[in-house]
Amino acid sequence: MLALVGPVEPLDVVLHDAAGCVLAADVVAPGDVPGVAVADCDGYALVAAGDPGRRRGRHSATTTSSTLPVVADVSPGPDESPRLVAGQCVRVGSGAPLPPGADAVVPAEETDRGLVEVVIPREVTAGQHVRPAGHHVAAGTVVLPAGTRLGARQLGVAAAAGCSRLTVHPSPRVVVVAVGDELVEPGTHAAPGQVHESNRYALVAAVRDAGATGVQVPIVGDDRAALRESIEDQLVRADVMVITAGLSEASHDTVKDVLPLLGDVRIDRVAMAPGGRFGLGMLHGTGRHVPVLALPGDPVAALVVFEVLVRPALRTMAGQGEIYRSSVAARVSAGWSSPAGLRQFVPATVVGDPETGYAATVLGDPDRPALADVARADVLVVVPEADQDVVADRLLQCLVLG
Repeated sequence: MLALVGPVEPLDVVLHDAAGCVLAADVVAPGDVPGVAVADCDGYALVAAGDPGRRRGRHSATTTSSTLPVVADVSPGPDESPRLVAGQCVRVGSGAPLPPGADAVVPAEETDRGLVEVVIPREVTAGQHVRPAGHHVAAGTVVLPAGTRLGARQLGVAAAAGCSRLTVHPSPRVVVVAVGDELVEPGTHAAPGQVHESNRYALVAAVRDAGATGVQVPIVGDDRAALRESIEDQLVRADVMVITAGLSEASHDTVKDVLPLLGDVRIDRVAMAPGGRFGLGMLHGTGRHVPVLALPGDPVAALVVFEVLVRPALRTMAGQGEIYRSSVAARVSAGWSSPAGLRQFVPATVVGDPETGYAATVLGDPDRPALADVARADVLVVVPEADQDVVADRLLQCLVLG
């Protein structure tokens, strides 16, 4: 599946549209940020070297006071400031450029806040309370390397560097389709034999959590023509299509019949539980080729298969560097029998820490986990295919869900 998909074609977007995307090219700072030395606080800018004003000051054994004339008032902005010489100072606001010649700032709260002349109560060190040019970003440096996911902090530094557009891997658009005559929308009455459709809501949220954009479409019944029409209609806006249900060998299930007509698609049985049948391939639309991933209709199986198989593919398409969930080793609190030849994924909660170790408590029946169990779980305990008897206190890997 990972060989079938790849990062979505890079796109040049405006800055505010880049949130959540992954950079496809390095961001290099065209200039220093800030471009000149600026005051780090409200106060008085002066020439620290030599501090000739001390000749006019009052001295003691522990402090040295200086009284300096205030020759100007400078606020943040492009206004030009007079060149300072030793023995003078200028009032500055936080973020204001230092006047030419100045090399230090004395915070206003450490002075008498004079307007014509000001008392500087102690010796001043060059560079104090000054942000030098290039403090935030130095010209020519790589501010953000390709592969970086763009959040608040990353967009902030890109904007500060003067970038109005970024080249990114856009979030893949994932169209989620649920199939079945028995499905009805939540909030409507479910007659006997009908169920409220939940997979689209769960999978669209899982798609967003994976770093992609989920698109939910109306339920499609078990009609081959209607399913084909719905899929063909969505190909124009989908980067990948996820279809849930309709994969069984029963005559009324239509996904297994329709998908092969629309592209190169294979339907297989996957050696995992929960899981079972899974579809994978490429749909051929008008001038477009769209990957399709077909999941079981059982809500628990659909969520587990998404986590194990689909999520890595979507993160690959989004250009993410880390495509797999992290895992921890935990000792299970109780034993159970695992199906032979299948890799089993069992919902559980985990407590502990890296020093003392982790303990996993299985939720519900490992052979038939309920949707409520999956909702409470923070890990999936992974039982290898060769293991049939899991004993209490066995150390197993756990896929961390959140």
